[in-house]
Amino acid sequence: MSTLQARSVSGLPEVRAGDDVAALIMAALEAEDLDGQIVAIAHKVISKSEGAVVALAEVTPTPRAQALAAEQGRDPRAVQVVLDQSQEVVRAANGVLICRTHHGFVCANAGVDASNAAARDTLITLPQDPDASARKIRTRLRELTGTAPAVLISDSFGRAWRHGQCDVAIGCAGLSPLEDWRGRTDSAGLELRATWLAVADAIAATADLARAKDSSEPVVILGGLERYVTDEDGPGAVALLRPAAEDLFR
Repeated sequence: MSTLQARSVSGLPEVRAGDDVAALIMAALEAEDLDGQIVAIAHKVISKSEGAVVALAEVTPTPRAQALAAEQGRDPRAVQVVLDQSQEVVRAANGVLICRTHHGFVCANAGVDASNAAARDTLITLPQDPDASARKIRTRLRELTGTAPAVLISDSFGRAWRHGQCDVAIGCAGLSPLEDWRGRTDSAGLELRATWLAVADAIAATADLARAKDSSEPVVILGGLERYVTDEDGPGAVALLRPAAEDLFR
């Protein structure tokens, strides 16, 4: 039987544009050996370090944003930020815009959020390329420590047919994001035809349980999952995205 450990990291400062996230993590960990472990990071840390923060005072809403805002009782400037982050609005209902982002994620408000922003009247968007961000941090951790733990970047998404939100992987490096059991057999010898494990999403959800939403602990270290940590950076979280042609909700 394997053992899984997940622990949050305390002592990280408020991250600002240009900050070296990997160096901040290692300073908080006091240069701890992370070989074979997974560093899970809430995306807002990455977004802030990359300057993915929008001041509403600098946003001019388009007529479309104004119309959607009027329908949903929202600030048209905030709606405009959501539209800017979207390649498609899938549905607008109950004060929420379900969008397909430029990355291909389908989520509420294109991942745009005001919580844990450093200043009032600002919104935080998703990183432009979360997989590239994960690779960059992993490279920096290798430079700082001589080892390359896997890096996972997460955000909380809602799920169709279920209440609540759950963290999922939006970027990763050095991690096998999926484990395909199709064609194998179960314990009774039955061939598995649909079992395809979303490893990266399961790790993201586990990491979220190790921190509180108001704890200011956006980084979680996970051990016991060495079988999923890879030498190569791997395909990233983009491998988890279902092609639009297979989207049963379209």
